[in-house]
Amino acid sequence: MDEDTEPTLSVDEFVEYCRIQAGLLSGQVERMGEEADELLAEVDERVGEIRERLEEGRAAATDGPPTAESPTGAANNADVDVAELEELQADLEEKQTLVEAKQARMEAFQELAAGYADLATDLSEDIDDGTTALERIVDFEIDHDAPAYFTERQTLLEALAEAGDDEDD
Repeated sequence: MDEDTEPTLSVDEFVEYCRIQAGLLSGQVERMGEEADELLAEVDERVGEIRERLEEGRAAATDGPPTAESPTGAANNADVDVAELEELQADLEEKQTLVEAKQARMEAFQELAAGYADLATDLSEDIDDGTTALERIVDFEIDHDAPAYFTERQTLLEALAEAGDDEDD
């Protein structure tokens, strides 16, 4: 190919690019959803452990004959390990924070995926020039900080920036 010849840019190829990006983001959301489900299962398990320990402590507190120290027959609460319960609660709170962060991240990925899908539709319906389509995608990726969402794939924005850097050398 002659260096003076510009490649022909196809709107359809850019539409497909947007759809692929949306699909990749949706796949990441699905994977994050599975991770969030695992964390929620761990949260449920921790809550169950805390309840079980508290019930054991209540049962121990109501068992036993009355004494001078405990006229109702309540046993010493030494059976309930407060430090262990506090540790379980701290672990529970940490997992809940992770779930909330994962949910926020999932929402951000979903919004970007929807944005790419909408952009694909707009390009296919409104644009008939490949250069204009490219500009719209680059503007979209700048506005939405799209490269931050793709750790294993290069966006058009990054590819153009890299190509510009290569031309400067």
